[in-house]
Amino acid sequence: MLLRGSNAVGYKAYPDNLVVKFIEQASQTGIDIFRIFDSLNWVEAMKVSIRAVKETDSLAEACLCYTGDVLEPNSKYNLQYYLDLARQLEDEGADLLAIKDMAGLLKPRAAALLIPELKKAVDLPIHLHTHDTSSIQNTTYWEAISAGVDVVDVAISSMSGLTSQPNFNSLVAMMQGHEREQLVNLESLNAYANYWEDVREYYYPFESGLKAGTAEVYDHEIPGGQYSNLRPQAEALGLGEQFTTVKKNYAEVNQLFGDLVKVTPSSKVVGDMALYLTSNGLSADDVTTKGGSLSFPESVVSLFKGELGQPHGGFPKEVSEVILKGTQPFTNRPNAHLEPINFEVEFKAFQEQFDEYCNEQDFLSYKLYPKVFEEFYQRWKKYGEVWRIPTPAFWYKIKPNKELFIEIGQGKHIIVKLLFVSEPDQDGYCNVSFELNGQQRIIRVEQEGYQSSRPTHRKVEGEDQIGAPLQGRLAAIQVKEGDTVEENQPLFVIEAMKMETTIAATKAGTITKIELAVGELVDPDDLVMEITPS
Repeated sequence: MLLRGSNAVGYKAYPDNLVVKFIEQASQTGIDIFRIFDSLNWVEAMKVSIRAVKETDSLAEACLCYTGDVLEPNSKYNLQYYLDLARQLEDEGADLLAIKDMAGLLKPRAAALLIPELKKAVDLPIHLHTHDTSSIQNTTYWEAISAGVDVVDVAISSMSGLTSQPNFNSLVAMMQGHEREQLVNLESLNAYANYWEDVREYYYPFESGLKAGTAEVYDHEIPGGQYSNLRPQAEALGLGEQFTTVKKNYAEVNQLFGDLVKVTPSSKVVGDMALYLTSNGLSADDVTTKGGSLSFPESVVSLFKGELGQPHGGFPKEVSEVILKGTQPFTNRPNAHLEPINFEVEFKAFQEQFDEYCNEQDFLSYKLYPKVFEEFYQRWKKYGEVWRIPTPAFWYKIKPNKELFIEIGQGKHIIVKLLFVSEPDQDGYCNVSFELNGQQRIIRVEQEGYQSSRPTHRKVEGEDQIGAPLQGRLAAIQVKEGDTVEENQPLFVIEAMKMETTIAATKAGTITKIELAVGELVDPDDLVMEITPS
Protein backbone atom coordinates (compact mmCIF):
# COMPACT_ATOMS: atom_id res chain seq x y z
CA MET A 1 0.00 0.00 0.00
CA LEU A 2 0.93 3.65 -0.42
CA LEU A 3 1.62 5.58 2.78
CA ARG A 4 2.15 9.33 2.63
CA GLY A 5 4.58 9.48 5.55
CA SER A 6 3.40 12.08 8.09
CA ASN A 7 0.21 12.49 6.01
CA ALA A 8 -0.67 8.77 6.41
CA VAL A 9 -3.45 8.30 3.83
CA GLY A 10 -4.79 11.86 4.09
CA TYR A 11 -4.03 15.36 2.88
CA LYS A 12 -2.52 16.88 6.03
CA ALA A 13 -0.17 16.07 8.88
CA TYR A 14 -1.52 13.81 11.64
CA PRO A 15 -0.26 13.17 15.19
CA ASP A 16 2.60 10.68 15.16
CA ASN A 17 0.81 8.16 17.36
CA LEU A 18 -2.17 8.13 14.97
CA VAL A 19 0.13 7.36 12.02
CA VAL A 20 1.82 4.59 14.02
CA LYS A 21 -1.51 3.09 15.12
CA PHE A 22 -2.76 3.10 11.52
CA ILE A 23 0.40 1.29 10.35
CA GLU A 24 0.00 -1.34 13.08
CA GLN A 25 -3.63 -1.96 12.13
CA ALA A 26 -2.88 -2.06 8.40
CA SER A 27 -0.09 -4.57 8.96
CA GLN A 28 -2.34 -6.79 11.08
CA THR A 29 -5.01 -6.60 8.39
CA GLY A 30 -2.58 -8.01 5.83
CA ILE A 31 -0.45 -5.27 4.27
CA ASP A 32 2.93 -6.83 3.45
CA ILE A 33 4.71 -3.84 1.91
CA PHE A 34 4.31 -0.17 2.81
CA ARG A 35 5.45 2.11 0.00
CA ILE A 36 6.32 5.18 2.07
CA PHE A 37 6.84 8.57 0.47
CA ASP A 38 6.72 12.25 1.28
CA SER A 39 5.09 14.67 -1.12
CA LEU A 40 8.14 16.96 -0.96
CA ASN A 41 10.79 14.19 -0.72
CA TRP A 42 11.51 15.41 2.82
CA VAL A 43 13.11 12.46 4.61
CA GLU A 44 12.44 13.97 8.03
CA ALA A 45 8.70 13.45 7.44
CA MET A 46 9.18 9.76 6.56
CA LYS A 47 11.22 8.66 9.58
CA VAL A 48 8.32 7.91 11.96
CA SER A 49 6.55 5.78 9.32
CA ILE A 50 9.67 3.84 8.35
CA ARG A 51 10.44 3.05 11.99
CA ALA A 52 6.83 2.06 12.68
CA VAL A 53 6.78 -0.37 9.74
CA LYS A 54 10.09 -1.85 10.91
CA GLU A 55 8.33 -2.75 14.18
CA THR A 56 5.82 -4.90 12.26
CA ASP A 57 6.23 -8.00 10.09
CA SER A 58 5.87 -5.86 6.96
CA LEU A 59 8.50 -4.36 4.66
CA ALA A 60 9.32 -0.64 4.46
CA GLU A 61 9.71 0.42 0.84
CA ALA A 62 10.92 4.03 0.94
CA CYS A 63 10.36 6.25 -2.09
CA LEU A 64 12.23 8.89 -3.93
CA CYS A 65 9.54 10.75 -5.89
CA TYR A 66 10.86 11.50 -9.36
CA THR A 67 10.31 14.89 -10.95
CA GLY A 68 12.18 17.02 -13.47
CA ASP A 69 14.76 15.32 -15.67
CA VAL A 70 18.15 14.00 -14.53
CA LEU A 71 19.39 14.57 -18.10
CA GLU A 72 18.90 18.32 -17.68
CA PRO A 73 22.16 19.73 -16.28
CA ASN A 74 20.51 22.78 -14.66
CA SER A 75 17.63 20.92 -12.99
CA LYS A 76 17.39 21.33 -9.20
CA TYR A 77 16.46 17.63 -9.16
CA ASN A 78 19.69 16.35 -10.71
CA LEU A 79 21.37 12.97 -10.43
CA GLN A 80 23.26 13.90 -7.26
CA TYR A 81 20.01 14.95 -5.60
CA TYR A 82 18.49 11.49 -6.11
CA LEU A 83 21.66 9.64 -5.07
CA ASP A 84 21.87 11.63 -1.82
CA LEU A 85 18.17 11.00 -1.17
CA ALA A 86 18.58 7.25 -1.76
CA ARG A 87 21.48 7.06 0.70
CA GLN A 88 19.45 8.87 3.37
CA LEU A 89 16.55 6.44 2.96
CA GLU A 90 18.87 3.45 3.21
CA ASP A 91 20.36 4.93 6.40
CA GLU A 92 16.83 5.19 7.86
CA GLY A 93 16.41 1.42 7.51
CA ALA A 94 14.43 1.05 4.28
CA ASP A 95 14.09 -2.57 3.10
CA LEU A 96 13.52 -1.58 -0.54
CA LEU A 97 13.94 1.60 -2.56
CA ALA A 98 11.14 2.75 -4.86
CA ILE A 99 11.37 5.26 -7.67
CA LYS A 100 7.89 6.75 -7.62
CA ASP A 101 7.54 8.34 -11.06
CA MET A 102 4.03 9.62 -10.38
CA ALA A 103 3.70 11.71 -13.55
CA GLY A 104 5.58 9.40 -15.93
CA LEU A 105 8.47 11.84 -16.43
CA LEU A 106 11.31 9.28 -16.37
CA LYS A 107 12.48 9.04 -19.97
CA PRO A 108 14.29 5.96 -21.33
CA ARG A 109 17.76 7.54 -21.45
CA ALA A 110 17.24 8.97 -17.98
CA ALA A 111 16.39 5.50 -16.65
CA ALA A 112 19.55 4.10 -18.28
CA LEU A 113 21.53 6.72 -16.32
CA LEU A 114 19.67 6.70 -13.00
CA ILE A 115 19.25 2.98 -12.29
CA PRO A 116 22.96 1.95 -12.50
CA GLU A 117 24.00 4.94 -10.38
CA LEU A 118 21.43 4.07 -7.71
CA LYS A 119 22.67 0.47 -7.77
CA LYS A 120 26.16 1.78 -6.98
CA ALA A 121 24.92 4.16 -4.28
CA VAL A 122 22.74 1.80 -2.22
CA ASP A 123 22.55 -1.91 -1.50
CA LEU A 124 18.75 -2.20 -1.80
CA PRO A 125 16.38 -3.78 -4.32
CA ILE A 126 15.05 -1.03 -6.62
CA HIS A 127 11.37 -0.93 -7.54
CA LEU A 128 10.29 1.35 -10.43
CA HIS A 129 6.75 2.72 -10.58
CA THR A 130 5.56 4.95 -13.41
CA HIS A 131 2.46 6.14 -15.25
CA ASP A 132 2.13 5.92 -19.03
CA THR A 133 0.68 9.37 -19.76
CA SER A 134 3.26 9.90 -22.52
CA SER A 135 2.73 6.35 -23.92
CA ILE A 136 6.47 5.59 -24.01
CA GLN A 137 7.00 4.11 -20.55
CA ASN A 138 7.45 0.50 -21.65
CA THR A 139 10.54 1.79 -23.44
CA THR A 140 11.64 3.29 -20.13
CA TYR A 141 11.05 -0.13 -18.54
CA TRP A 142 13.16 -1.82 -21.23
CA GLU A 143 16.08 0.48 -20.40
CA ALA A 144 15.53 0.14 -16.65
CA ILE A 145 15.39 -3.67 -16.82
CA SER A 146 18.51 -3.77 -18.98
CA ALA A 147 20.18 -1.49 -16.40
CA GLY A 148 19.35 -3.85 -13.50
CA VAL A 149 16.11 -2.61 -11.91
CA ASP A 150 14.60 -5.33 -9.70
CA VAL A 151 10.83 -4.71 -9.92
CA VAL A 152 8.52 -2.75 -12.21
CA ASP A 153 4.82 -1.95 -11.80
CA VAL A 154 2.45 -2.87 -14.62
CA ALA A 155 -1.29 -3.05 -15.35
CA ILE A 156 -3.08 -5.77 -17.29
CA SER A 157 -3.42 -4.55 -20.88
CA SER A 158 -7.12 -3.64 -20.87
CA MET A 159 -6.61 -1.46 -17.76
CA SER A 160 -3.21 -0.03 -18.74
CA GLY A 161 -1.75 2.96 -20.49
CA LEU A 162 -2.25 6.73 -20.26
CA THR A 163 -2.69 7.70 -16.59
CA SER A 164 -2.48 4.02 -15.58
CA GLN A 165 0.66 1.85 -15.57
CA PRO A 166 2.45 0.44 -18.64
CA ASN A 167 0.97 -2.57 -20.46
CA PHE A 168 1.74 -5.86 -18.67
CA ASN A 169 0.88 -8.08 -21.64
CA SER A 170 3.02 -6.09 -24.07
CA LEU A 171 5.92 -6.04 -21.62
CA VAL A 172 5.77 -9.85 -21.35
CA ALA A 173 5.88 -10.12 -25.16
CA MET A 174 8.67 -7.53 -25.39
CA MET A 175 10.81 -9.44 -22.88
CA GLN A 176 10.60 -12.79 -24.69
CA GLY A 177 14.17 -13.92 -25.37
CA HIS A 178 15.69 -11.29 -23.05
CA GLU A 179 18.17 -12.63 -20.52
CA ARG A 180 15.97 -11.29 -17.71
CA GLU A 181 12.69 -12.66 -19.10
CA GLN A 182 10.13 -13.77 -16.50
CA LEU A 183 8.08 -16.73 -17.74
CA VAL A 184 4.43 -15.65 -17.88
CA ASN A 185 1.64 -17.46 -19.76
CA LEU A 186 0.79 -14.72 -22.25
CA GLU A 187 -2.25 -16.58 -23.66
CA SER A 188 -3.76 -16.81 -20.17
CA LEU A 189 -2.87 -13.18 -19.47
CA ASN A 190 -4.63 -12.07 -22.64
CA ALA A 191 -7.75 -14.00 -21.59
CA TYR A 192 -7.82 -12.12 -18.29
CA ALA A 193 -7.36 -8.85 -20.19
CA ASN A 194 -10.42 -9.63 -22.30
CA TYR A 195 -12.50 -10.15 -19.18
CA TRP A 196 -11.40 -6.85 -17.62
CA GLU A 197 -11.99 -5.05 -20.91
CA ASP A 198 -15.68 -5.92 -20.55
CA VAL A 199 -15.75 -4.90 -16.88
CA ARG A 200 -14.08 -1.57 -17.65
CA GLU A 201 -17.08 -0.54 -19.77
CA TYR A 202 -19.13 -0.23 -16.57
CA TYR A 203 -16.85 2.55 -15.35
CA TYR A 204 -16.53 4.72 -18.45
CA PRO A 205 -17.81 7.90 -16.66
CA PHE A 206 -14.69 7.81 -14.49
CA GLU A 207 -12.14 7.77 -17.32
CA SER A 208 -9.52 10.54 -17.36
CA GLY A 209 -10.65 11.94 -20.70
CA LEU A 210 -7.30 11.30 -22.35
CA LYS A 211 -7.69 9.54 -25.69
CA ALA A 212 -4.00 9.16 -26.50
CA GLY A 213 -0.60 9.65 -24.95
CA THR A 214 0.60 13.22 -24.68
CA ALA A 215 4.01 14.88 -24.41
CA GLU A 216 2.30 17.76 -22.57
CA VAL A 217 3.01 15.81 -19.38
CA TYR A 218 6.65 16.91 -19.58
CA ASP A 219 5.43 20.53 -19.34
CA HIS A 220 2.65 20.43 -16.76
CA GLU A 221 3.96 17.37 -14.80
CA ILE A 222 0.48 16.44 -13.53
CA PRO A 223 0.65 13.04 -11.76
CA GLY A 224 -1.31 10.21 -13.36
CA GLY A 225 -3.36 9.69 -10.21
CA GLN A 226 -4.36 13.37 -10.16
CA TYR A 227 -5.09 13.84 -13.85
CA SER A 228 -8.26 11.73 -13.75
CA ASN A 229 -9.51 13.76 -10.73
CA LEU A 230 -8.55 17.22 -11.94
CA ARG A 231 -10.90 17.27 -14.93
CA PRO A 232 -14.04 16.38 -12.86
CA GLN A 233 -12.98 19.03 -10.34
CA ALA A 234 -12.72 21.57 -13.15
CA GLU A 235 -16.14 20.55 -14.52
CA ALA A 236 -17.72 20.80 -11.06
CA LEU A 237 -16.46 24.38 -10.84
CA GLY A 238 -17.81 25.20 -14.30
CA LEU A 239 -14.32 25.15 -15.85
CA GLY A 240 -14.64 22.05 -18.01
CA GLU A 241 -14.22 23.99 -21.25
CA GLN A 242 -11.16 25.72 -19.81
CA PHE A 243 -9.24 22.55 -18.94
CA THR A 244 -6.41 23.52 -21.30
CA THR A 245 -6.06 26.73 -19.28
CA VAL A 246 -6.14 24.72 -16.05
CA LYS A 247 -3.21 22.60 -17.29
CA LYS A 248 -1.30 25.73 -18.35
CA ASN A 249 -1.91 27.33 -14.96
CA TYR A 250 -0.83 24.11 -13.23
CA ALA A 251 2.59 24.39 -14.88
CA GLU A 252 2.84 28.10 -14.04
CA VAL A 253 1.81 27.56 -10.41
CA ASN A 254 4.47 24.87 -10.09
CA GLN A 255 7.17 27.34 -11.14
CA LEU A 256 5.64 30.09 -8.98
CA PHE A 257 5.88 27.79 -5.95
CA GLY A 258 9.53 27.00 -6.66
CA ASP A 259 9.27 23.86 -8.82
CA LEU A 260 7.83 21.41 -6.30
CA VAL A 261 7.83 17.65 -6.13
CA LYS A 262 4.19 17.07 -7.05
CA VAL A 263 2.46 14.04 -5.56
CA THR A 264 -0.46 13.80 -3.13
CA PRO A 265 -0.93 16.01 -1.20
CA SER A 266 1.45 18.64 -2.67
CA SER A 267 0.05 18.00 -6.17
CA LYS A 268 -3.47 18.69 -4.86
CA VAL A 269 -2.28 22.10 -3.63
CA VAL A 270 -0.87 22.98 -7.06
CA GLY A 271 -4.14 21.79 -8.62
CA ASP A 272 -6.24 23.82 -6.16
CA MET A 273 -4.26 26.94 -7.04
CA ALA A 274 -4.51 26.27 -10.79
CA LEU A 275 -8.30 25.95 -10.47
CA TYR A 276 -8.41 29.10 -8.33
CA LEU A 277 -6.49 31.14 -10.90
CA THR A 278 -8.61 29.83 -13.77
CA SER A 279 -11.88 30.41 -11.92
CA ASN A 280 -10.97 34.01 -11.13
CA GLY A 281 -9.31 34.86 -14.45
CA LEU A 282 -5.95 35.43 -12.77
CA SER A 283 -2.39 34.69 -13.89
CA ALA A 284 0.57 33.50 -11.84
CA ASP A 285 2.00 37.03 -12.01
CA ASP A 286 -1.18 38.37 -10.38
CA VAL A 287 -0.35 36.40 -7.24
CA THR A 288 2.59 38.67 -6.43
CA THR A 289 1.15 41.92 -7.84
CA LYS A 290 -2.39 41.60 -6.44
CA GLY A 291 -1.80 39.06 -3.68
CA GLY A 292 -2.51 41.48 -0.84
CA SER A 293 -6.19 41.61 -1.79
CA LEU A 294 -6.58 37.91 -2.66
CA SER A 295 -7.88 35.13 -0.40
CA PHE A 296 -6.03 31.98 -1.37
CA PRO A 297 -7.28 28.37 -1.04
CA GLU A 298 -6.78 26.95 2.43
CA SER A 299 -4.53 24.18 1.09
CA VAL A 300 -2.16 26.77 -0.43
CA VAL A 301 -1.87 28.66 2.86
CA SER A 302 -1.28 25.34 4.63
CA LEU A 303 1.53 24.40 2.22
CA PHE A 304 3.38 27.66 2.74
CA LYS A 305 2.87 27.46 6.51
CA GLY A 306 4.95 24.30 6.38
CA GLU A 307 2.08 21.99 7.29
CA LEU A 308 3.15 19.56 4.54
CA GLY A 309 6.85 19.87 5.31
CA GLN A 310 9.83 21.60 3.77
CA PRO A 311 10.61 21.53 0.02
CA HIS A 312 14.07 21.15 -1.50
CA GLY A 313 15.49 24.68 -1.75
CA GLY A 314 12.66 26.25 0.30
CA PHE A 315 9.69 28.32 -0.85
CA PRO A 316 10.16 31.51 -2.90
CA LYS A 317 10.29 34.31 -0.30
CA GLU A 318 8.17 36.87 -2.16
CA VAL A 319 5.38 34.38 -2.87
CA SER A 320 5.46 33.08 0.70
CA GLU A 321 5.05 36.58 2.15
CA VAL A 322 2.07 37.33 -0.12
CA ILE A 323 0.29 34.07 0.72
CA LEU A 324 0.99 33.98 4.46
CA LYS A 325 0.25 37.69 5.07
CA GLY A 326 2.40 37.89 8.19
CA THR A 327 1.81 34.36 9.54
CA GLN A 328 5.04 32.71 10.64
CA PRO A 329 5.61 29.31 8.98
CA PHE A 330 6.90 26.15 10.62
CA THR A 331 10.51 25.19 10.03
CA ASN A 332 10.29 21.75 11.65
CA ARG A 333 8.00 18.75 11.31
CA PRO A 334 4.33 19.83 11.33
CA ASN A 335 3.48 16.73 13.40
CA ALA A 336 5.56 18.18 16.23
CA HIS A 337 2.86 20.85 16.68
CA LEU A 338 0.03 18.32 17.07
CA GLU A 339 -1.22 16.84 20.33
CA PRO A 340 -1.11 13.01 20.51
CA ILE A 341 -4.41 11.15 20.27
CA ASN A 342 -5.79 9.82 23.56
CA PHE A 343 -7.10 6.60 22.04
CA GLU A 344 -8.95 5.31 25.10
CA VAL A 345 -10.90 8.54 25.73
CA GLU A 346 -11.51 9.47 22.07
CA PHE A 347 -12.53 5.96 21.01
CA LYS A 348 -15.18 5.91 23.75
CA ALA A 349 -16.49 9.30 22.60
CA PHE A 350 -16.46 8.06 19.00
CA GLN A 351 -18.66 5.06 19.87
CA GLU A 352 -21.05 7.33 21.76
CA GLN A 353 -21.32 9.61 18.71
CA PHE A 354 -21.92 6.75 16.29
CA ASP A 355 -22.62 3.33 17.83
CA GLU A 356 -21.02 0.63 19.94
CA TYR A 357 -20.51 -1.63 16.92
CA CYS A 358 -18.01 0.77 15.33
CA ASN A 359 -14.60 -0.79 15.91
CA GLU A 360 -11.03 0.47 16.13
CA GLN A 361 -10.61 0.43 12.35
CA ASP A 362 -13.72 2.59 11.99
CA PHE A 363 -12.25 4.95 14.58
CA LEU A 364 -8.99 5.27 12.64
CA SER A 365 -10.95 5.95 9.47
CA TYR A 366 -12.83 8.69 11.30
CA LYS A 367 -9.66 10.31 12.66
CA LEU A 368 -8.07 10.34 9.21
CA TYR A 369 -11.18 11.33 7.22
CA PRO A 370 -13.85 12.66 9.62
CA LYS A 371 -16.19 14.11 6.97
CA VAL A 372 -15.87 11.11 4.66
CA PHE A 373 -16.50 8.63 7.48
CA GLU A 374 -19.50 10.58 8.75
CA GLU A 375 -21.04 10.73 5.26
CA PHE A 376 -20.34 7.02 4.73
CA TYR A 377 -21.83 6.12 8.11
CA GLN A 378 -25.01 8.12 7.49
CA ARG A 379 -25.38 6.62 4.01
CA TRP A 380 -24.82 3.12 5.40
CA LYS A 381 -27.44 3.72 8.11
CA LYS A 382 -29.92 4.94 5.50
CA TYR A 383 -29.30 2.52 2.60
CA GLY A 384 -27.53 -0.48 4.12
CA GLU A 385 -25.06 -2.68 2.26
CA VAL A 386 -25.39 -1.15 -1.22
CA TRP A 387 -22.14 -2.80 -2.34
CA ARG A 388 -24.13 -6.01 -2.80
CA ILE A 389 -25.99 -4.51 -5.77
CA PRO A 390 -24.51 -5.65 -9.13
CA THR A 391 -22.37 -2.97 -10.74
CA PRO A 392 -24.56 -2.08 -13.77
CA ALA A 393 -27.63 -1.54 -11.59
CA PHE A 394 -25.62 0.37 -8.98
CA TRP A 395 -24.34 2.93 -11.50
CA TYR A 396 -27.05 3.00 -14.15
CA LYS A 397 -30.31 2.03 -12.40
CA ILE A 398 -32.57 -0.95 -12.99
CA LYS A 399 -34.33 -1.09 -16.35
CA PRO A 400 -38.16 -1.53 -16.26
CA ASN A 401 -39.39 -5.13 -16.28
CA LYS A 402 -35.86 -6.49 -15.78
CA GLU A 403 -35.14 -8.78 -12.86
CA LEU A 404 -32.16 -8.09 -10.63
CA PHE A 405 -30.57 -10.92 -8.64
CA ILE A 406 -28.90 -9.68 -5.44
CA GLU A 407 -26.98 -12.00 -3.15
CA ILE A 408 -27.26 -10.66 0.40
CA GLY A 409 -25.36 -13.48 2.07
CA GLN A 410 -24.17 -17.03 1.57
CA GLY A 411 -27.16 -18.92 0.19
CA LYS A 412 -29.41 -15.87 0.61
CA HIS A 413 -30.64 -13.74 -2.26
CA ILE A 414 -33.48 -11.49 -3.34
CA ILE A 415 -35.00 -10.89 -6.79
CA VAL A 416 -36.05 -7.33 -7.61
CA LYS A 417 -38.14 -6.38 -10.66
CA LEU A 418 -38.87 -2.73 -11.45
CA LEU A 419 -42.47 -2.14 -12.71
CA PHE A 420 -42.87 1.61 -13.16
CA VAL A 421 -41.91 5.02 -11.77
CA SER A 422 -44.45 7.85 -11.46
CA GLU A 423 -43.81 11.49 -12.37
CA PRO A 424 -42.30 13.55 -9.51
CA ASP A 425 -44.64 15.62 -7.37
CA GLN A 426 -44.10 19.27 -6.49
CA ASP A 427 -41.61 18.23 -3.76
CA GLY A 428 -39.58 16.17 -6.22
CA TYR A 429 -40.73 12.74 -4.99
CA CYS A 430 -42.10 9.91 -7.13
CA ASN A 431 -43.71 6.54 -6.42
CA VAL A 432 -41.60 3.52 -7.39
CA SER A 433 -43.52 0.30 -7.98
CA PHE A 434 -41.51 -2.94 -7.97
CA GLU A 435 -41.65 -6.63 -7.11
CA LEU A 436 -39.53 -8.06 -4.30
CA ASN A 437 -39.37 -11.86 -4.58
CA GLY A 438 -42.71 -11.74 -6.42
CA GLN A 439 -44.45 -9.43 -3.90
CA GLN A 440 -45.48 -6.03 -5.27
CA ARG A 441 -44.41 -2.97 -3.28
CA ILE A 442 -44.49 0.80 -3.68
CA ILE A 443 -42.09 3.24 -2.07
CA ARG A 444 -41.75 7.03 -2.25
CA VAL A 445 -38.33 8.10 -3.53
CA GLU A 446 -36.78 11.48 -4.22
CA GLN A 447 -36.35 11.97 -7.97
CA GLU A 448 -32.70 11.81 -9.01
CA GLY A 449 -31.56 15.11 -10.46
CA TYR A 450 -34.63 17.01 -9.23
CA GLN A 451 -33.79 20.51 -8.09
CA SER A 452 -36.10 22.82 -6.25
CA SER A 453 -36.19 26.41 -7.39
CA ARG A 454 -33.07 28.05 -6.04
CA PRO A 455 -33.17 31.76 -5.17
CA THR A 456 -30.77 34.02 -7.03
CA HIS A 457 -28.39 35.74 -4.64
CA ARG A 458 -27.47 39.39 -4.84
CA LYS A 459 -24.17 40.16 -6.52
CA VAL A 460 -21.36 42.32 -5.19
CA GLU A 461 -21.78 45.90 -6.38
CA GLY A 462 -19.43 48.04 -4.26
CA GLU A 463 -16.01 47.88 -2.67
CA ASP A 464 -17.54 47.59 0.81
CA GLN A 465 -19.32 44.37 -0.16
CA ILE A 466 -17.57 41.02 0.18
CA GLY A 467 -18.52 38.19 -2.16
CA ALA A 468 -17.73 34.57 -2.86
CA PRO A 469 -14.57 34.20 -4.99
CA LEU A 470 -15.70 30.89 -6.49
CA GLN A 471 -18.60 28.47 -6.81
CA GLY A 472 -19.18 26.24 -3.79
CA ARG A 473 -20.91 25.91 -0.44
CA LEU A 474 -20.72 28.45 2.36
CA ALA A 475 -19.12 26.13 4.92
CA ALA A 476 -18.59 28.55 7.82
CA ILE A 477 -19.12 32.16 8.82
CA GLN A 478 -16.58 33.27 11.39
CA VAL A 479 -18.00 36.69 12.30
CA LYS A 480 -21.41 38.16 13.14
CA GLU A 481 -23.12 41.44 12.41
CA GLY A 482 -21.67 44.28 14.49
CA ASP A 483 -18.24 42.66 14.87
CA THR A 484 -15.17 44.83 14.42
CA VAL A 485 -12.58 43.10 12.26
CA GLU A 486 -8.95 43.72 11.36
CA GLU A 487 -7.33 43.51 7.94
CA ASN A 488 -6.63 39.86 6.94
CA GLN A 489 -9.01 38.53 9.64
CA PRO A 490 -10.88 35.41 8.42
CA LEU A 491 -14.54 36.11 7.62
CA PHE A 492 -16.01 33.00 6.01
CA VAL A 493 -15.07 29.70 4.33
CA ILE A 494 -16.12 28.40 0.90
CA GLU A 495 -15.91 24.62 0.27
CA ALA A 496 -15.79 23.16 -3.25
CA MET A 497 -14.57 19.71 -4.38
CA LYS A 498 -12.38 19.00 -1.31
CA MET A 499 -10.94 22.53 -1.50
CA GLU A 500 -11.60 25.00 1.31
CA THR A 501 -10.93 28.70 0.77
CA THR A 502 -10.95 31.12 3.68
CA ILE A 503 -11.94 34.65 2.70
CA ALA A 504 -10.35 37.36 4.81
CA ALA A 505 -11.07 41.04 5.27
CA THR A 506 -9.12 43.26 2.88
CA LYS A 507 -9.52 46.21 5.27
CA ALA A 508 -10.37 46.94 8.89
CA GLY A 509 -13.97 47.82 9.69
CA THR A 510 -17.33 46.74 11.12
CA ILE A 511 -19.54 43.96 9.73
CA THR A 512 -22.81 45.73 9.02
CA LYS A 513 -24.74 42.96 7.30
CA ILE A 514 -24.45 39.21 6.66
CA GLU A 515 -26.45 38.34 3.57
CA LEU A 516 -26.23 34.52 3.45
CA ALA A 517 -26.31 31.63 5.93
CA VAL A 518 -24.01 28.65 6.39
CA GLY A 519 -24.86 25.86 3.94
CA GLU A 520 -25.97 28.16 1.11
CA LEU A 521 -24.69 27.31 -2.38
CA VAL A 522 -22.93 30.29 -3.93
CA ASP A 523 -21.64 31.37 -7.32
CA PRO A 524 -18.70 33.72 -7.95
CA ASP A 525 -19.42 37.29 -6.79
CA ASP A 526 -22.51 36.33 -4.77
CA LEU A 527 -22.78 38.85 -1.92
CA VAL A 528 -21.99 37.26 1.45
CA MET A 529 -21.53 40.25 3.77
CA GLU A 530 -21.01 43.99 3.92
CA ILE A 531 -18.32 45.87 5.84
CA THR A 532 -18.09 49.52 6.82
CA PRO A 533 -14.42 50.62 6.82
CA SER A 534 -12.95 52.00 10.01
